[in-house]
Amino acid sequence: MDNTMVKALLWMLLAASVAANGLLSSALDGVFQVLLSVVAGAVGLTAIAGLVAVKRSAS
Repeated sequence: MDNTMVKALLWMLLAASVAANGLLSSALDGVFQVLLSVVAGAVGLTAIAGLVAVKRSAS
């Protein structure tokens, strides 16, 4: 898999996690919303870390 595909996948994952986090905060309430929001945040942070790692390996 080349870097272009990996970057595209990571950007899509980041966008999906941000969108999911926004939808979860408006649609749900309580502990379940907090847990799903934490999971979406962790996925977003992992996607960001992956994008940074891909950029550093390309340099």
